[in-house]
Amino acid sequence: MSRNKKSRKPGAAGEPETIVTRNRSESNVEGRLRKKIKKRKGLKSGSRHSEMSESKQSSAAQKRDPRLGSKKKIPLIVEPVKKPTKQERRLSAEQELEMLENDAQLAVLLDRIDAGESLGKGLQQYVDEKLDRIERLMNQLGLMEPEEEIKVSHEKSDKVKTDEDLLAQFEDLNIDKLKG
Repeated sequence: MSRNKKSRKPGAAGEPETIVTRNRSESNVEGRLRKKIKKRKGLKSGSRHSEMSESKQSSAAQKRDPRLGSKKKIPLIVEPVKKPTKQERRLSAEQELEMLENDAQLAVLLDRIDAGESLGKGLQQYVDEKLDRIERLMNQLGLMEPEEEIKVSHEKSDKVKTDEDLLAQFEDLNIDKLKG
């Protein structure tokens, strides 16, 4: 059942020809493997449609032009920003004062100071800023009673005024006094 096959090799003419012997079963197995490999050569059936849609989606995301802007809507009619009136500013100052007076962290720190405890540099600065703001708001709202010591210290510090002090002074300005 075996088959004899002559093989040709380039070489000397006087060499005896070699005979390659193969079993029928070996050639059958090799043939089946070649057929199996050949059968699986291409893509899966129907793959051209499914892969195209996936590749299109991914390529569309990658090819997006970075110069394109956002999709955020822009209002065509610009409404003017309404400036708060003096009364509204006074209400907001009252609300801010209320918030500062109800500040839990400030209350705890003030209790620690009253107990004689010394605070760190940052905490002390926080307390000083909040107390200064409370004092300015109370002056602006007219809740603080003027004391002579405070007036003397203000006269000395009039040369150095912050923007908030100047704004508060401008807001407290009474135009009726200037008229006549």
